[in-house]
Amino acid sequence: MTHPTGIRRDHDQDRPLLLDLFCCAGGAAMGYHRAGFTVHGVDIRPRPNYPFTFHQADALTVLAELITSGEIARYALVHTSPPCQDKCTLTVGTNQAMGWGADHVDLVAPTRELLDASGRPYVIEQPNGKAEVRKDISLCGELFGLGVLRHRNFELGRWTTPRPAHKRHRGRVRGWRHGEYHDGPYVAAYGSGGGKASVPEMQTAMGIDWTDVREELTEAIPPAYSKWIGGAFLSSVLAPAVAA
Repeated sequence: MTHPTGIRRDHDQDRPLLLDLFCCAGGAAMGYHRAGFTVHGVDIRPRPNYPFTFHQADALTVLAELITSGEIARYALVHTSPPCQDKCTLTVGTNQAMGWGADHVDLVAPTRELLDASGRPYVIEQPNGKAEVRKDISLCGELFGLGVLRHRNFELGRWTTPRPAHKRHRGRVRGWRHGEYHDGPYVAAYGSGGGKASVPEMQTAMGIDWTDVREELTEAIPPAYSKWIGGAFLSSVLAPAVAA
């Protein structure tokens, strides 16, 4: 059975539903699943490696349809990772250095507008840079003992949780920088130039073993991040509501 967007109904009565928009290959989805959610993913591109229920479509169109139909009420939480490459620190620096203009679409603002209209608790994830999100939560791989730093910021809508302290880094990111090689405990899990991590290195560093597509790995959120966020939501929002 399907609802109007085409996402299959695969209710697990013991697990709250989470909508994962702009889902890519499912780094965030896996963490939420491990935290205790049933996850539905939506992405405009085909994602054959996505490990859960997946629907290929425009994420904002799906969200608008869910709001209009009232089906959005089925979801306990909505996670979004809208494209923001024009404001990402790495892209901004590269564009300026090469004289390129920003040719990427920033979907953060329209995503937030729809999320606010949805009435549901939500998460907007963005990398460090100039994207205009509140840094309600900022997570780093060192907090979880991972082999990447991968700083990510999370704006929380209609719920909150205490912000964890940022742990001191153990060293540098391994690889070449400006003609000089640096060793360190973290790999460079982005791009494909000299000194960047191999696919197996990225998989190990981030805890992702269901995709070996470099582009998907370089964009992925380590599942440990969303497992932490999902656990915080379940304990601070859903558990008290059930107890009441």
